[in-house]
Amino acid sequence: MATVLYDTGINPSLIRARRVAVLGFGAQGRAQAMNLKDSGVNVTVGLRAGSASRAAAEAAGLSVMEPSAAVAKADIVVLLIPDETQARVYAETVAPTLRKNGALIFAHGYNIHYRRIIPRDDLDVILVAPSGIGEQVRAQYQADRGVPALIAVHRDASGNARALALSYAWAQGHGHAGIIESSFREETETDLFAEQAVLCGGLTHLILAAFDTLVEAGYAPEVAYFSCLYEVKLMADMIHNKGIAGMRESISTTAEFGDYTRGPRVIGPASHAGMKELLTEIQSGQFATELDHEMGAGMPTVKIERVRARTQLIETVGKALRKHLQGAG
Repeated sequence: MATVLYDTGINPSLIRARRVAVLGFGAQGRAQAMNLKDSGVNVTVGLRAGSASRAAAEAAGLSVMEPSAAVAKADIVVLLIPDETQARVYAETVAPTLRKNGALIFAHGYNIHYRRIIPRDDLDVILVAPSGIGEQVRAQYQADRGVPALIAVHRDASGNARALALSYAWAQGHGHAGIIESSFREETETDLFAEQAVLCGGLTHLILAAFDTLVEAGYAPEVAYFSCLYEVKLMADMIHNKGIAGMRESISTTAEFGDYTRGPRVIGPASHAGMKELLTEIQSGQFATELDHEMGAGMPTVKIERVRARTQLIETVGKALRKHLQGAG
């Protein structure tokens, strides 16, 4: 069992004594930069002059510079740009500019684990990976709660990298919810697996298959939408608050009995075998290689699937229903 750490024993002065450059101002970049600022950390956001995010960052009261200038000023660089662009930005902007004995912080271990980035030997290389999307990282910080996070050290050049990782996690509010020590390998492989098997790939394909089954059997698409998609949030919230066992004990006996007796026929041996296969592909680097080829070819699979997804019946029905639901809210 992993040990869960909290704010007790963490030294906030370590991160407050450093100058931090956050590269990127998407959901995570905005959240983490704002949390650092509110935690009393000297933070600068690195954005190109033509970036559409520059005005928003300045309006939020953050110092904004060109990426190279932000890195040159910093002791720590936090790479919160997309995984597929990190290697280029590191090679072109960070490696030649970040001062000696500085630190690199990642929110996802992908580029280090798969060796797309090989950092300079003098740098501390740290992972602070929130267990939540950027909006929640910011919202939970503001509510004085925080989201959990994993921390890891890939290289401890200074001898103080772990303490620095904990201090950065403190500044993000993670110590309120819990910090788990991990590794770049564990975070990367479990994150990719969860995305593919459950959170994105598994869940979306399960919803689509169930919706199509009902519609093909002659049921109204609107009824199928509410049954197979709309209620997912209600169940997810219940599982989040009570756990799986608590959820099962809170629903009807009809639903609970169906869960125990029919669920394994949907997610059974074939599903488990498929999960083991995709985990092997993640562990071996096959998925990362396939993703490299996809990005290098201009994302043909992603573009085709985006178009196909938008034209599916569940999307056209859902769009109309959500319009009325949001209006009613």
